[in-house]
Amino acid sequence: MTKTSPASARRVRRSAAADADRKNAAAALQRALDRRDNGGSAGH
Repeated sequence: MTKTSPASARRVRRSAAADADRKNAAAALQRALDRRDNGGSAGH
C-alpha cells in the first residue's frame, strides 16, 4: 500500500464544527475522569 487513498487525504482536514465537537467531547471525558480519580475511596 504505497499510494495514499483520497479518503485519508480528506480525513486530515476537519470542519470547525467537528473540531469543536471533538474538543468538547475530550473536555467532557477529562472531567469525568477527574471526578472518578478525585472522588474514589482510594483516591490520592
